[in-house]
Amino acid sequence: MAKVISTLFISADGVAEIDPDWHFPYFDENMGRAVTEDYDPADVLLIGRETYDSFAGAWPGREAAGGDDAPFAKQLGDMRKVVVSRQPLEFSWRNSELIKGEFLAAVTALKADAGVRAILIPGSISVVQQLLAAGLVDELRLLVHPVAARKGRKLFDEGDVAYHLRLVASEAFPTGVLRVIYAPGPAPTPVGYDEIKDQVPAGS
Repeated sequence: MAKVISTLFISADGVAEIDPDWHFPYFDENMGRAVTEDYDPADVLLIGRETYDSFAGAWPGREAAGGDDAPFAKQLGDMRKVVVSRQPLEFSWRNSELIKGEFLAAVTALKADAGVRAILIPGSISVVQQLLAAGLVDELRLLVHPVAARKGRKLFDEGDVAYHLRLVASEAFPTGVLRVIYAPGPAPTPVGYDEIKDQVPAGS
């Protein structure tokens, strides 16, 4: 089965809607390496309509311009891009297609495709939220910026059921950015105060 991997730039207070004012100052060679490691294993980009419009409005032009970011722009252009949208779309960016059929069933079919190693979801908060609720996200790869954004859309919406996560890897960058990779994990055994009171500081 292919992995479904969500990759997000996120603030310390959980905002995943990027503001260039708090994101770009922290983008360095370490973050560039992390992004490369996220994208390289992926065969498919799964993105929402807004993310597609943003990417398609920028990366083809950057590829054509031939600047420092042209190789990455070409990599994005060459990848298969599956777009989640309720509206029909006319695609201007190569290798782009509209998701077929019911959303969760289509993602399940992509995961089962023997020709797909990994499905990467950059940004696309609503897509990630739906897949988290359905238990279809295999990894959350977060680049946590040392800033409380205080406004913007957060990754985790409100709900009745907690998402329990298992830490796969973590790394601290010199900028203060934390790279954390989580996978779904089992809920811990219920514990009350009586079970942990022997761990409470004894005081001075």
